[in-house]
Amino acid sequence: MPVYTLPDLPYDYSALAPVISPEIIELHHDKHHAAYVKGANDTLEQLAEARDKEQWASVNGLEKSLAFHLSGHILHSVYWRNMTGEGGGEPLRADGVGELADAITESFGSFAGFKAQLTKAAATTQGSGWGVLAHEPLSGRLIVEQVYDHQGNVGQGSTPLLVFDAWEHAFYLQYKNQKVDFIDAMWAVVNWQDVAARYEAARSRRTILPV
Repeated sequence: MPVYTLPDLPYDYSALAPVISPEIIELHHDKHHAAYVKGANDTLEQLAEARDKEQWASVNGLEKSLAFHLSGHILHSVYWRNMTGEGGGEPLRADGVGELADAITESFGSFAGFKAQLTKAAATTQGSGWGVLAHEPLSGRLIVEQVYDHQGNVGQGSTPLLVFDAWEHAFYLQYKNQKVDFIDAMWAVVNWQDVAARYEAARSRRTILPV
């Protein structure tokens, strides 16, 4: 059975400084993300054991555990590649990401409107969670979602393109309790080339959903 593995960072620990300190990157990736990978694999083993022994009483809790750990693994895998030390600004046609820029304008009215909505969504997520720019396959439009913990409050079938981690472990060592300051700073390291590639991949998939 395939197992999940922790992906390597596409840069060194200091690559996103001063927006995100090397200490945070190391702890976040090597400890927190690794824990979600282990949690997903452990839960798969427990589900396999429950099936083999037909012990179904534990399935409800195990399904919730799998959703939590697997979604955490997926979102963090997107998160690391959504950032670069040479990023920031906004997507521009001159940089080869014009189709993403057009889609943002079409879906949100302007880049400024999109930026404000995603910033507020990430900063006001209650408790732990994420702000997410996602592709919604029924309409083909882009939407902003608030993800509680790792898996709640999302449109089914939507594909995350750009994710802002608003869990305290993502910023507290550096920004203390100023989550808004962290979210504002994150825009300086957005890797629009990665976001555009995810957008192209998401919209090129043939949907099998009803319309």
